Amino acid sequence: MFSKYTKKEIVANNVFKKNKSVNTAQKVKNMTNNAPSIIGADVVIIGNIITKGEIQLDGKVEGDIQSTSLTIGESGMVSGSIKTEEITVKGQVKGKINGRSIRLEKTSKVTGDLNHESLSIEAGAFIEGSIKHNKYSNTPDSVPSNKSIKTILKQPL
Repeated sequence: MFSKYTKKEIVANNVFKKNKSVNTAQKVKNMTNNAPSIIGADVVIIGNIITKGEIQLDGKVEGDIQSTSLTIGESGMVSGSIKTEEITVKGQVKGKINGRSIRLEKTSKVTGDLNHESLSIEAGAFIEGSIKHNKYSNTPDSVPSNKSIKTILKQPL
């Protein structure tokens, strides 16, 4: 009659008990998380990060990051490429940033190329690299086929 669990939690728990063939990775893959993943200032990650969610980074990452939304705090540092829908940089990035919307705040220091659809740069932000406006693509960079290269060469200058 009285339980510390909600009806949804009890039903979900019973479903997972009945279907033991569902592994933990599949359970996690199907979950959606509305809260951002917070990486504290004292955390150092060596490796890549991939998430469909939001990340608040105040620590250091030595690797590539792929997410929907990324905020790099003033103490945050990334050494690697970043691919995200939206990014706000207040800290340091050494590597390529590919994002639909990129915002560089006055405390940011970026050494690397920026590919964007929308770009906002506050006075005082440091950028060393190329800036390219293009339509954001959430797919990995692809190598053009021989057919597309021939088409480009055949076009008059």
